[in-house]
Amino acid sequence: MLFPDYRPRRMRQNSSFRRMVRETELSVNNLILPLFAVGGKGVKNPIASMPGVYQMSSDNLVKEARQAKALGIPAIILFGLPESKDPLGTQAYAEKGVVQQAVAEVKNKVPDLAVITDVCLCAYTDHGHCGVVEKNCIDNDATLDLLARTALSHVKAGADMVAPSDMMDGRVAEIRSALDDENHSHIPIMAYSAKYCSAYYGPFREAADSAPQFGDRRTYQMDPANGQEAVREASMDVEEGADIIMVKPALPYLDVIFRLREEFDLPVAAYNVSGEYAMIKAADKMGWLDGQKVMMETLTSIKRAGADLILTYFSIEAAKQLSGE
Repeated sequence: MLFPDYRPRRMRQNSSFRRMVRETELSVNNLILPLFAVGGKGVKNPIASMPGVYQMSSDNLVKEARQAKALGIPAIILFGLPESKDPLGTQAYAEKGVVQQAVAEVKNKVPDLAVITDVCLCAYTDHGHCGVVEKNCIDNDATLDLLARTALSHVKAGADMVAPSDMMDGRVAEIRSALDDENHSHIPIMAYSAKYCSAYYGPFREAADSAPQFGDRRTYQMDPANGQEAVREASMDVEEGADIIMVKPALPYLDVIFRLREEFDLPVAAYNVSGEYAMIKAADKMGWLDGQKVMMETLTSIKRAGADLILTYFSIEAAKQLSGE
């Protein structure tokens, strides 16, 4: 089709035509809101590098959860900041841990909202790594049982879904087995399948107090240069029992989202991470761009790349825009 026989602008000339032929529709149903749980009561600590995001005690988490539910957001994902840390991250799987208590409180007060929990050890270990450390190395296999115990403790507290983010080999199978053995075969697993060792996580380190105390996470998170490896990682998670596969971060890895969407018939999630959020907020504050418009364009691009679900700190703002508030 060539000009003048084909004129693409014909279908762009008014809003009705543009709506009629729009290929990608972002919906509130695609959004998952990340929240940070801390102990205490009445706590709402602002995170400097993430304007509008807070570390919150359970009572304030319930308020945020209610707002999310009222806007039609189907799910939240919880991260925890414990009061104490140790080499084995024991507070990650403690019966009365901060996430376990937050899950119970939210499910009690907002039962129809789906609660997902991040399963990892980094925020709970005194060394800040996502697994057991032996002689300054991460012991993959020794970590698996602790991750399974963490996931099981979350489900016993009332979590509707668990999301392992640690990037240990074999953790999806270990968690699936642990849940099934305890009669929780109905609980889905959203695996952080292609989680890259990214500089875009910077603000999250402040939010979750999870920076490693030595070295970095290159030995278990993925090399940003690799794309085919993401397919292999996702294939492993699918074979081990994952119900949803995830790419993290989202914007620098739109090509990876697309590849996984083409390769697998499971739902694909993408994490619009803290650094992506912070850049837009900072540029908007400086008047360099329109933050609300860039937010919606960004989320739409992630959906267009193939993500069925988007974990984003913009969830509340985006839901308001989508509902016309």
